[in-house]
Amino acid sequence: MSSADPAPHVLVIGEALIDIVVRDGREAEHVGGSPANVAVGVARQEVATTLLTSLGRDSRGRRIAAQVESSGAQVADASWTDAATATARAEIQPDGSARYEFRIDWTLNADAAAELVDAASLVHAGSIALFLQPGGETALAALERAKARGAVVTVDPNIRPALVGDDALAVAERAFAAASIVKLSDEDAAELYPGRSPREVLEAIAGHGPRVVVMTRGGEGAIALGAGGVVEQEPLRVEVADTIGAGDAFMASLVASAVGDAGLLAGDADALERALRRAAVTAGVTVSRPGADPPSRGEVDDLV
Repeated sequence: MSSADPAPHVLVIGEALIDIVVRDGREAEHVGGSPANVAVGVARQEVATTLLTSLGRDSRGRRIAAQVESSGAQVADASWTDAATATARAEIQPDGSARYEFRIDWTLNADAAAELVDAASLVHAGSIALFLQPGGETALAALERAKARGAVVTVDPNIRPALVGDDALAVAERAFAAASIVKLSDEDAAELYPGRSPREVLEAIAGHGPRVVVMTRGGEGAIALGAGGVVEQEPLRVEVADTIGAGDAFMASLVASAVGDAGLLAGDADALERALRRAAVTAGVTVSRPGADPPSRGEVDDLV
């Protein structure tokens, strides 16, 4: 990017909610939502970021906005609605598994989305935001608008089986067709493309048009397909506190690399390796401390 070019601006579209964790009869509330986590992570990489979401004018909505904005991201004015702020209630079972109940009224202001897209150099969306109506159609249309005007588009399907319908693959592939970069987990791959190998999944998604496709595989690291072929990345070896927000931190790092390293989308194999290394470090730092708490740019720079 030359000195005459405007600074990149990232628009993240998607849900922000309150996670209500119930364990042994006690409740604890935490700010959550995959796209909200991504917005926080991108902002901490010192990239100007705006989150377009749906927040109620209530204490939970204000708490979410305060946390997002404390990391340097902006919450779009059009995010505020008269509906209650979304929640995801997770009841921890005796065997450690969780039973989820979502309460989400997912709507987006289409006019505001279009205006924000037109001001962004990169647009990211994913998770519930793509699949749950009526807001899902607005989110998909925003990605398609961004592609049409030449912006970079990134997508993370982050499948929530309880909230996606029989059209999940069709919706995901519509998003993939608009994307420059797709990141998904091995769990997402199993939901969308059951029985296929990681490479087969990467190739299937790349066939829709993305220039870079990345699959994260937990403790096995990540595998990516770019113009130069397949690249594998080992995870950062750390003592794991918990894995909350790891995938979102990885995605946020890819977004930051996409606006900061032109080679990533130009087919430069070295740029892809650099981006994967930064993403692995970012995710590794995140899992080394409790909660979805992604690192700053400086913390990542010290480790790559």
